[in-house]
Amino acid sequence: MAQEITVPQLGESVTEGTIAEWLKQPGDGVAVDEPIVSLETDKVAVEVPSPVAGVIGELMAEVGDTVEVGAVIATVMPGGTPAGDGEEPARAQQQREEGREERSEKQDDAEKSSDGASSEAQALSPSVRRAVLEHGLDPSTIKGSGKDGRLTKEDVLAAAKAKQSGQGASTSAPAPSPSTAQPSSTGERREERVKMTRMRQTIAKRLKGAQDNAALLTTFNDVDMSAVIEARGKYKELFAKKHDIKLGFMGFFAKAACLALKDVPAANAYIEGEEIVYHDYVDISVAVSAPNGLVVPVIRNADQKGFAQIEKDIANFGARAKDGTLTMDDMKGGTFTISNGGVFGSLMSTPIINPPQSAVLGLHRIEDRAVVIDGEIVVRPMMYLALSYDHRLIDGREAVTALKIMKEAIEDPMRMLIDL
Repeated sequence: MAQEITVPQLGESVTEGTIAEWLKQPGDGVAVDEPIVSLETDKVAVEVPSPVAGVIGELMAEVGDTVEVGAVIATVMPGGTPAGDGEEPARAQQQREEGREERSEKQDDAEKSSDGASSEAQALSPSVRRAVLEHGLDPSTIKGSGKDGRLTKEDVLAAAKAKQSGQGASTSAPAPSPSTAQPSSTGERREERVKMTRMRQTIAKRLKGAQDNAALLTTFNDVDMSAVIEARGKYKELFAKKHDIKLGFMGFFAKAACLALKDVPAANAYIEGEEIVYHDYVDISVAVSAPNGLVVPVIRNADQKGFAQIEKDIANFGARAKDGTLTMDDMKGGTFTISNGGVFGSLMSTPIINPPQSAVLGLHRIEDRAVVIDGEIVVRPMMYLALSYDHRLIDGREAVTALKIMKEAIEDPMRMLIDL
């Protein structure tokens, strides 16, 4: 008897999701707890595993469909034989292959008669297509590692990382010769409409809601990173050897923020109705770039954690964001946010608060600049800091004070050790 696969509970107040990608197709073998489908919710992507080992039967929803919690989306035949093992499955497999070949031939014919777009671009899965659009890459320049050379999401992310680091896509194909670059001479312009993912829709609503509901203001300062860079250089090897994690900049800024929020509690509070909710703890939301958008997992009780645990939490969040395995609980709560646009090369920005929080710290790239110290012009590694805040709750004096405390702690890290 076929085992039904239903949409699991997706988190508090989340009642539905969207089919992002089918990881298994009818006739494919599946093991117990092996993911068969990826669902997108407002905040995270969730993989639904098979409760039994067997063969995938019928898929009852298509990519892009919205499905409610508890809805049946597929069936699994327990103990069945995967296609390719035995005469009947082999015949089914052959029929599927023939169907694929027929569709491929039709696709090739259609492409030849249209604008000359490659079949590789047309065969992208939804998740790969979103990743390509998100990172602004040309899929024809990326070598696929999947079956039959198909592109995978990992291929796209690797190419994006290589492009970001300035190395360029190492898997890029040779540039076409002028004689083969015919489509560019036709003068045709194309458009493509892609439905926003649920996560992107939620991000858009929350950011716009923050602008509509809060009185946003940003204050700036700059910070000399010499002391932190020196400390990292001096202790990074010992730190990594003892804690099995690299000593990064975010640990310093997280601890500096905890110091400031203790002295300026309004920056660690939020408005709820006609009341102000203050916290005697610091849960720092760290903005992390994921394939489908920006997510903000939370470092809980950051004020009670040391540098090593904060760095481990951040590294764990980054890896899980890339893999799409962050959960709703990882992003629940948060009293203050740190967003590091510097990793992408940003010089300065005005970050938007993460509701219902009232403040967010924006970090930017480090660059050598000429500054005046003790009457002399010297070169120092400088970074611009930006603190955006809800002016309904936080006065300008409090915001400037909080940012100044962070600046002083970064320029003199000893302050973080003696709680000054």
